[in-house]
Amino acid sequence: MTAPANDRFAAPRPTPKPGLMDIAAYVGGKSKIDGVAHPVKLSSNENILGCSEAARAAFRDAADRLHVYPDGKAPALRAAIAARYDIEPERLTFGDGSDEIFALLNQAYLEPGDNIIQGEHGFAAYAIGARACQGEVRLAKEPNQRIDIDEVVKQVDDRTRLVFIANPANPTGTWLTGEEIARLHAALPPSVVLVLDGAYSEFCADPRFDDGLALARDAENVVVTRTFSKLHGLASLRIGWAYAPTAIIDALERIRPPFNTSIAGQEAAVAALADTDFQARSLALVAQWRPWLTQQLGGLGLEVTPSAANFVLVNFPPTPGKTAKEAEAFLAMNGYIVRGVGNYGLPDAVRITIGLEEHNRAVIDLLAQFMAR
Repeated sequence: MTAPANDRFAAPRPTPKPGLMDIAAYVGGKSKIDGVAHPVKLSSNENILGCSEAARAAFRDAADRLHVYPDGKAPALRAAIAARYDIEPERLTFGDGSDEIFALLNQAYLEPGDNIIQGEHGFAAYAIGARACQGEVRLAKEPNQRIDIDEVVKQVDDRTRLVFIANPANPTGTWLTGEEIARLHAALPPSVVLVLDGAYSEFCADPRFDDGLALARDAENVVVTRTFSKLHGLASLRIGWAYAPTAIIDALERIRPPFNTSIAGQEAAVAALADTDFQARSLALVAQWRPWLTQQLGGLGLEVTPSAANFVLVNFPPTPGKTAKEAEAFLAMNGYIVRGVGNYGLPDAVRITIGLEEHNRAVIDLLAQFMAR
């Protein structure tokens, strides 16, 4: 039990600050199944094609510099991203994945009693970072598992400091148009930071989609984050980046750990960014099999939330014998790991990463057996 703040000095052992032990730790997608030597992992939205061969070669080439500290400013990667997206290099910062950037934003802008706003099914890392700063987390309702601008705005008050929006969202895969993002931004006070998490933005091809970089260029309170973990397949190297106004970047750089991204990670990311053929193959795989999975699952009587990411969210009935939890267990028993999302307020759903053709067909065959039991 956590002691009151004024009693911490007299406590018999070191005591975490109030509220810290009430935070539910992040739990990632499962990667193992007891009794299955080589399961197919479709639980963490990783790139099923792996990563670019050029990125792998760059990683190997970095082995001779394992004794050298990395440059936290990531100059080569900074220049490559700036050139690719036509943005100002001085307005970039880098993190140990996007997750670290979310934590730094919370650390920079929250005092005890301040609040952040996110969707009710939003990514857990936003809330973990806020609660670690003794901030309040406000959840905006998501009708039809989709962010509603009016519901977000209703949560704003004079203690709101950050609004986190994943676009497309995880774990739902739903997304907001550029017009909707602009409307949300216009409704926020200028003192509130709008954080647009673009971890899955490359997978949304709808012309109404906007990645937010232009908005961040012109506004004083917009941050866009991206990652090399999904499209580029570098999840284990933990490279995330953010584009923001110089005042926000200056604040983050003052608290960013000095060596938070590795030489190998930075150089692999540069190579991955240049490998447009690998990116095109990765996007084509998702573009082909996401609608196929959606159609096939619908044919089994299952509702699939419309997705613009590299996964689909499948909604199961609460009927005993056909629940999401039982479906997850049935797939695991047959060597396929998917992600139950009850911890995101979606107890009747599972999230399935787009796999190779044989994986996608096998999942459909298995779920057909499951639904017919």
